Amino acid sequence: MAAREIKRTAGFGRSSGNKLARIVVKFGGTSVATVERIRQAARHVKREVDAGHEVAVVVSAMSGKTNELVGWVNEASPLHDAREYDAVVASGEQVTAGLMAIVLSEMGIQSRSFAGWQVPIHTDDAHGAARITEIDPTELDKRMKDGWVPVITGFQGISPHGRITTLGRGGSDTSAVAVAAAVKADRCDIYTDVDGVYTTDPRIVPKAQRLARISFEEMLEMASLGAKVLMIRSVEMAMAYKVRLVVRSTFDDPDAPQVAPDGSDTGVPGTLVCDEDEIVEKQIVSGVTLAKAEAKITLRDVKDNPGVAAAIFGTLADQGIIVDMIVQNIADDGATTDITFTVPDSEYDKAIKTLKDAGDRIEYARISGSKGGAKVSVVGVGMRSHAGVASSMFKALADKGINIQLITTSEIKTSVLIDEQYAELAVRALHTYYGLDKKDV
Repeated sequence: MAAREIKRTAGFGRSSGNKLARIVVKFGGTSVATVERIRQAARHVKREVDAGHEVAVVVSAMSGKTNELVGWVNEASPLHDAREYDAVVASGEQVTAGLMAIVLSEMGIQSRSFAGWQVPIHTDDAHGAARITEIDPTELDKRMKDGWVPVITGFQGISPHGRITTLGRGGSDTSAVAVAAAVKADRCDIYTDVDGVYTTDPRIVPKAQRLARISFEEMLEMASLGAKVLMIRSVEMAMAYKVRLVVRSTFDDPDAPQVAPDGSDTGVPGTLVCDEDEIVEKQIVSGVTLAKAEAKITLRDVKDNPGVAAAIFGTLADQGIIVDMIVQNIADDGATTDITFTVPDSEYDKAIKTLKDAGDRIEYARISGSKGGAKVSVVGVGMRSHAGVASSMFKALADKGINIQLITTSEIKTSVLIDEQYAELAVRALHTYYGLDKKDV
């Protein structure tokens, strides 16, 4: 996400950790699914207020409410006005914000709710998938300095034409980071139903460890590779504005001692997502991710002419088909090339038909492919300074008899495509191989 998206840049006006701080806290749908859960979330807010911190809250709609609202819109008219869609769907967060402000007030905390347009959070006019352009923090600043807790609706803003806009699914995380940047918060606490970011999915590897700290870059890679803890867009924004994030559980006891898992001075449980410079000892590999239901498509003997790749992937993009891993092998004569790439299983048939229909514009001999692949990746900023990570990954998989179909790499990531039936075995093998089963990773 480009840094121009919010015109006011983020900074740290106070010290983080146990000293007085300015904090934005965000609660997801499961954290506010009922009034009782809203009370539980409000106790976390009260703890921070009682400690003397300035706090703002950003909330999602109650769990399941957005789907219900979308269903009502589609039932009213499948061909609806996108502006009215946003007006309806945005109401879910407004309910939660009002209820949270009521509960906080009942606890003796001065609070009031703010819809996105009241802050205001300015966006473009791409209804249903708007992007934040500017936040005016004046009113929020004043309220927080005066000891109030503003409760802000996530997921929404106001267009240049004065209409309510929504940011797309997962937009509440983005809203929280944007507000944190605008009010120059020391950190943004993302409360969810898990207690941090883990080295891999604990459902696959019971020995998966919670990470005390992870860099923005690592978190961005892990989010893009299948980790569901944070939305990609929110991590991009946090990295652009250096907004420190803490991923933590709403369901932890709000009255428990606030101790960081690594014993550091962050003073909060969970996982701190921060700049790489804040991580003293960098792991070679910080996490292993898995994305299932990946389909592989290969175009054979493609004419190796300038613009061919652009034509292939442009044609797929025009149909809204998301392409992931791409590998190209040029023939010895240099005249043709094989191009292999992956798409979600659900897009496989559409992609095959799209490419066949475009055969008159894209010259290739034949097309083949298959569903049922899985992408397994290892991620770590320590890979920058350690040679041989990829080769050791390949060896670990070979030792388990797992064949690799495709390989892609970046500076801090190596991904392989394998048969889905070996996916969980691969994750467990790599997790153990890189020492991630151990505590204190």
